[in-house]
Amino acid sequence: MSIVTKNSAILSAALRVLAIGAVVAAPAGAMAQILPSTAQRPKPAPQVSAIKPQAPAPAASAKTSDDVVAHVGATDITTSQLRAYVEALGAREQAAIAKEPGLLSQAVRAMLNERVVLQEALAKKWDQQPKVAAQLEQLRERALVESYLQSVSVPPADYPSEEELQKAYDANRSSFVVPRQFQLGHIFVQSPKDADRATEDKAKKTLEDIQRKLKSGADFAAVAKAQSEAKDGGELGWLAEGQIRPEIRTRVMGLVKGAVSEPIQLDDGWHFVKLIDTKASTTRPLAEAREQLAQQMRVERAGLLRRAYVAELVKRNPPVVNEIALSNILDAARK
Repeated sequence: MSIVTKNSAILSAALRVLAIGAVVAAPAGAMAQILPSTAQRPKPAPQVSAIKPQAPAPAASAKTSDDVVAHVGATDITTSQLRAYVEALGAREQAAIAKEPGLLSQAVRAMLNERVVLQEALAKKWDQQPKVAAQLEQLRERALVESYLQSVSVPPADYPSEEELQKAYDANRSSFVVPRQFQLGHIFVQSPKDADRATEDKAKKTLEDIQRKLKSGADFAAVAKAQSEAKDGGELGWLAEGQIRPEIRTRVMGLVKGAVSEPIQLDDGWHFVKLIDTKASTTRPLAEAREQLAQQMRVERAGLLRRAYVAELVKRNPPVVNEIALSNILDAARK
């Protein structure tokens, strides 16, 4: 059982199967290091400065860049198709795949499952049903709008400047504070507060045995492996203050380096915590935070450009809403 406030497991549902046709443009940066690029990105609208596009790939590499990576029935899945599929996932899912490339295999399987269903649906002319056709058209229009808005809201290539970066860093210096960190060892003895008598007695015996060994100078990691449910010798790695449960954090704060806490009872059972080492709170320098800050500033500027562009379009083409007709529709829906 963990003593941290939030489980850091990587996206158990990261690779949800996407609805057929529900593909909208998404940032592809996280996948650039995994899959080779197979197509040029569309040029942005002329109103906005564009980042210089990459040069076309040599003809000799074109064939290898679009290899077949899987197939189902008579349908092949190529590198470029897989790339497009992953790019349509959310930013969080893309980041997970970039961190754990093994998840790419799950993406392929999800894509294969989707293709099987797609083949069956097309064979039965499901896309020709009026309601389905209307939904597909709506999705197509949304994807078109999103893609176009992205193209006209690209910040200038030289944004942010060094001066703009420095001003943003100074104004948000507190955001770059790295809190105090603790390297902890952990031993856990399961014993829920609503456990039966037999479970309590077993836990109590284990608890006393652990205390006796620790007080006699036994190695904490060895005890953790032998007599508790802690893995890896109870090593938890480095945790920031806010990641540690308050009940545990209070005890940790009172420990000197190398000391072990008295057993701490929580709802799930008993915990022993060893303070292995600490790191004082620091502030990340601009040189270290530059890339992250610049990316954040570009995202925010893109949002401003996007809203300004839409506002200008609406100003030139003022919308008119028939409130009476709208009210009639709402009244009919309530009946």
